[in-house]
Amino acid sequence: MATAGLLAAVVAATLGGVAASAGGPRPPATQDQSLRGLAARNGLAFGTAVDAAAYADAADPQYRSMVDGQFSTVTAENAMKWESLEPTRGTYDWAAADAFVAAAERNHQQVRGHVLAWYSQLPGWLSTGIQDGTIDGPQLRALLKRHITDVVSRYRGRIWQWDVVNEAVSDPWETPSAIHLGGDTGSLKQKFADLLGPDYLADAFRWARAADPKALLFYNDYNIEAFGDGGPGDKTRFVYDLVRGLRARGVPIDGVGSQGHLSTQYGNYDVLAVADALQRFTDLGLAVAFTEVDARSLLKNASDPALDAAGADLNARDQAAAYNYHVLLQACLMNPHCLSFTVWGFTDKHSWIPGWFKSPPEGAGCLWDANYQPKKALRTVQGDLAAAGPPLVRPRAPQKPRR
Repeated sequence: MATAGLLAAVVAATLGGVAASAGGPRPPATQDQSLRGLAARNGLAFGTAVDAAAYADAADPQYRSMVDGQFSTVTAENAMKWESLEPTRGTYDWAAADAFVAAAERNHQQVRGHVLAWYSQLPGWLSTGIQDGTIDGPQLRALLKRHITDVVSRYRGRIWQWDVVNEAVSDPWETPSAIHLGGDTGSLKQKFADLLGPDYLADAFRWARAADPKALLFYNDYNIEAFGDGGPGDKTRFVYDLVRGLRARGVPIDGVGSQGHLSTQYGNYDVLAVADALQRFTDLGLAVAFTEVDARSLLKNASDPALDAAGADLNARDQAAAYNYHVLLQACLMNPHCLSFTVWGFTDKHSWIPGWFKSPPEGAGCLWDANYQPKKALRTVQGDLAAAGPPLVRPRAPQKPRR
């Protein structure tokens, strides 16, 4: 039966080619198809983070048209973060988030809600209170519960995936170097974790589930694309143990988001190493997603940032960026529980990278350049999506929200 099916597919493809060559309709060239259309062949959602100001800018209509036409899922870059929603304590400003969700619904796009519990981009009144001690642990816990409940309830039934907890664990270059909940000793990140206590992750998921029984609830973090040596500095292993423990306790966590912020100056990973990490998470019964993908490069001479990079170096970096996109996308396609692949901005014109990585300067991390021209990374992604198919690439396996 399998052989007969394969032969039938070959015959159909051959006949289709004959019909096209005889003047029948041809599908659009791969490079002319949208990312959402190419990804839909395998049930994969392809998304982008959206800069609300750029989306509303009448002087730059191409940004909006590309968001609307290229992507099947969208993430608010900043509009749904705590600092944006509650700049004044007790007073919400829903305007930008409401407009973002409404636009997605008009365009038949699914929404990734970003983000509910995170130590960064807090309103000034909250971060100041944590730092100076005027907000203690019980108060912070009550504020977080109210925030999660209010935000998730407002958009109940309209959000596909929520990043419930974001970047809760440390990095090996922080002090202490062993991965732990929090960050550098004395930092806002560590104070946030200490005030809430280790059980806040489980509670955050429970509060979110109570507010929306149908949204998929994710833990989201960076530098968890592949496992390391399994030791105290292996962040991926720590996150794996963390979410495995949550699952064992019956916490309603549905997935893990791997951000996918890569840089071409580092060695990074191969497809199979990333695929192995995804598989280990999905073996726990979780979905996975790439949530903030980009692949930045040095913009100047690698050994002397005062000098311009040579043309050969820029070309090599361009190809390395394309390879990094390829690695993450191929690994995702190979796992049917990888539900979505989201880039953190699609054009270098509106990228967060140059504003954050200044010494040495980095950038050029998106699929389109600052003039909306396609880059090698885009063509690589389009090619991967076009070529994807069975037996290694299968339709996505829907994830049911956990109670």
